[in-house]
Amino acid sequence: MSESVLGLDTSNYRTSVALVSPGGKVLFNRRELLPVPSGECGLRQSDAVYAHLKRIRPLLEEAKPLMQAFPPAAVCASIRPRDRSDSYMPVFEAGDTIGRAIAAAMSIPFFPTDHQHGHIRAALAGTGLEGEKGFLALHLSGGTTDLLFCRGEELRELGTSLDLHAGQLMDRVGVALGCGFPAGPEMERMGREAHGSGELGCAMEKGDLSCHLSGAEAQVKRWIRNGGKQPGEIAREVFDLLARTSCRMLAAGARVTGCRNALVFGGIASSELFRCLLTDRLTRSRSAPRAWFGDPELSGDNAVGVALIGADRLRAAKTGTDGN
Repeated sequence: MSESVLGLDTSNYRTSVALVSPGGKVLFNRRELLPVPSGECGLRQSDAVYAHLKRIRPLLEEAKPLMQAFPPAAVCASIRPRDRSDSYMPVFEAGDTIGRAIAAAMSIPFFPTDHQHGHIRAALAGTGLEGEKGFLALHLSGGTTDLLFCRGEELRELGTSLDLHAGQLMDRVGVALGCGFPAGPEMERMGREAHGSGELGCAMEKGDLSCHLSGAEAQVKRWIRNGGKQPGEIAREVFDLLARTSCRMLAAGARVTGCRNALVFGGIASSELFRCLLTDRLTRSRSAPRAWFGDPELSGDNAVGVALIGADRLRAAKTGTDGN
């Protein structure tokens, strides 16, 4: 009977369950957005943990027929945001606990990983970077704006946002404009037909490796209070700022590392508008690397990358290799 690897990811705003074959074929991929009250920009961690526990059971029930047809040979779950000793969020306890319980009940291996590695592994699938020994990685989400050097599972941070993260800026502006949370899809719809004039200035530090985004939020809120711009124009300015900031961070990363390829991933990178704006900027820059994007479905939070990491480690355990 064919086997599978079960992946679980309980991030801040999505409950995700995935099954992949040991060879990496995606058999099951379901995600449930956690409910956020209208007008709010997030959830308390205690509420988010409870929401995960309510949503993960029906997702596992939905996966049950495939788990019977392809019995899991291992379970992998993201247990923290990043691969650092100081990286912790209670929401990941839900997937960690349930994953370990399933593995123990089935007497199969449990492989812990982190949310950021799961993002990278999912975004890599199907790109031309899978065989690269080293590349840049830019993680743009509600909790992360990290510029990384990636070699296998080894990550080295080159730069980051020093205040707000890219997704936080998008969500805070969107909610202020009356969008639901997360605000990215509605912001994209509003900004797609509008024109951006680059009025939000990039605030860079550390040789363009890091950035500030809180000043942009303050300026946007002044526009909203004063009625100086239409919602579509504001949305387009936010996307334009994030594209310009990302281009400068990637160009700086290329100068420091010599890498000419970059994987751009996270919820912001799932936006077609952002991808177009960033690609145009990078194409016109002589010093910037080439950007690679994962499947939009796999750019935001999902458990596919986590399951693929589990499949890599299961294969490595069977063959005695290091899994990279």
